[in-house]
Amino acid sequence: MSEKTDVPGSVKGAELSRAPDEAAKAEERPKWDNKVQYLLTCIGFAVGLGNVWRFPYLCQVYGGGAFLIPYLIALVFEGLPLLHMELAIGQRLRTGSIGVWTSISPYLSGVGVASMTVSFLVGLFYNTILAWVLWYFFHSFQNPLPWQIYFKFLLYLYMCHVEECQKSTAVNYFWYRDTLNITPNIEVSGDLQWWLVVCLASAWCIVYICFIRGIETIGKAVYVTATFPYLVLTIFLIRALTLPGATIGLRHLFTPNWETLKNPTVWLDAATQIFFSLSLAFGGLIAFSSYNPQKNNCERDALIVGCINSATSIYASIPIFSILGFKALSNYNDCLNGNIQLLMNTFNIADGNITEENYEKWLRHLNSTDPNQVAELDLKTCDLQALLDQSASGTGLAFIVFTEAVIKMPGSQVWAVLFFIMLFSLGLSSMFGNMEGVLTPLLDLHLVPKCIPKEIFTGLICVVSFIVALIFTLGSGNYWLEIFNNYVGSLPLLVIAFFEITAVSYIYGATRFSDDVEWMTGRRPNLYWQVTWRVISPLMLLVVFLAYVVVQAQEKPTYEAWNPDYVGFPAPEVLMYPGWVYAICILLAAVPCLLIPLGALYRLIGFLRKCAADRRPNTSGHEAETVTETVTTDTFGPVWSS
Repeated sequence: MSEKTDVPGSVKGAELSRAPDEAAKAEERPKWDNKVQYLLTCIGFAVGLGNVWRFPYLCQVYGGGAFLIPYLIALVFEGLPLLHMELAIGQRLRTGSIGVWTSISPYLSGVGVASMTVSFLVGLFYNTILAWVLWYFFHSFQNPLPWQIYFKFLLYLYMCHVEECQKSTAVNYFWYRDTLNITPNIEVSGDLQWWLVVCLASAWCIVYICFIRGIETIGKAVYVTATFPYLVLTIFLIRALTLPGATIGLRHLFTPNWETLKNPTVWLDAATQIFFSLSLAFGGLIAFSSYNPQKNNCERDALIVGCINSATSIYASIPIFSILGFKALSNYNDCLNGNIQLLMNTFNIADGNITEENYEKWLRHLNSTDPNQVAELDLKTCDLQALLDQSASGTGLAFIVFTEAVIKMPGSQVWAVLFFIMLFSLGLSSMFGNMEGVLTPLLDLHLVPKCIPKEIFTGLICVVSFIVALIFTLGSGNYWLEIFNNYVGSLPLLVIAFFEITAVSYIYGATRFSDDVEWMTGRRPNLYWQVTWRVISPLMLLVVFLAYVVVQAQEKPTYEAWNPDYVGFPAPEVLMYPGWVYAICILLAAVPCLLIPLGALYRLIGFLRKCAADRRPNTSGHEAETVTETVTTDTFGPVWSS
């Protein structure tokens, strides 16, 4: 397989010596029905909700088209090398994340445990987002949509007796009150919202049904979940480009502002976006590739998955910001027409004399003739650029900004249904990877009793996940979801990835790894892969990690709480995290990272105990054995055994 060694048990050449039972187990391992299933599953795992609601936001905030420069640099020197490495080691070893890193060195078992832990925790809140999507999807069949102004008017007439309802917008009220029933801050837990509990149970049931027989059922499901979002995006693209204001949105999105590249935060966000967008370090990609035959071109697979993922981000930005441009223009026209109507009523000007084209001219004329009267009107400031700059990402984009844009489109029910089906398909494909990152290591290590069928064990994991995720259905659930998203799905993944690529390049050896890739693909990795694995990618991860820690240390931990009476009307209010909540944030970020040294320490303690036990005086009179640590060659490289 790899370099020549003189230690006992080593093997020369590409073929590995494997025990008969190990070879039999490898033959019994499930396999993909075809290559298309495998690629669609990896693409579905990589292409998730972040491609739709995070990447366009970053492009908008960080100079439009200029953001593509650091983004593509991060893809080439960080994303693709790590993606290729994970697909290669999973395919070569044909085992889950814990088994992979334990095979390289038992002292690295904590890396696999950390990946599994992060996958479990991320899956908890990720499926809660799918529960929210289901809630909106069910309501998308109503006419009019429940977050439309007409519904709010009915609430005002018959049901709305509280100030929050009267002053809030229909979109905000449906999200914060009808959906989340959110508490004023994170210290007020609130009750379980039964409708969210039902949606959460439905989401986990769907995940279980798709996952019940592992890749056998996943491979069938991805034909729909991985391809349907592209169909919906294409439909949205065709419709969005015909809307008034679409060109305004696209111009705002892609017009480069080169000055933003001087901001270090732009490069940091680009590096983290490509890293998280490819779903690296979760263990799911390693698990998926482990079901491949060992003779497979994993290099080509990595390039296909990585390029399609990034292309999808750009492709999704076009319809998203075409629609947001339409929304901004509609709001601008509404603002302008409101001011025009107010001026005509106040100054008894005949209808049609003041138009959108001559509004500024009329306003200057009235200001010169009767400035006091104009000042008393308190006219709204109508600024199209300011409306375009109203950026949002995550749930704010999906459940507030985009839902508001949809109600302005003809046939709003159809577009709402398509939009939320698309989001659910994207999220469900990503959930397959999260679940695989948890189940495969546990099953491969035979931690599950043989008397428990895989279907039952999968169901138990889903039930446990559902019970733990009930915290997100409380009135304060949205606050906790943001904490999990910000602290679990960020720093730990950077640490895990750094240990992964360092272990392959410097513990196993980049040369030996290249030998394995050459044996699997028939082609030796070129200079680009060699340099990125050995130097560039580890350095980039280290720099991103340090920059992330510095930025987080300088910022005060805050969150947005829904205040029903903020500055006279309902709106989000920025609050500081209480001390005990911030301690939980630190624990969520630190525990997965600490599992790596703890795994090594546990292994070391076990080795030292065995050494001490074997060196005790032998009462039988025989000479005590001396235990030494030797290196043997296992399935995928050096395994330190005693």
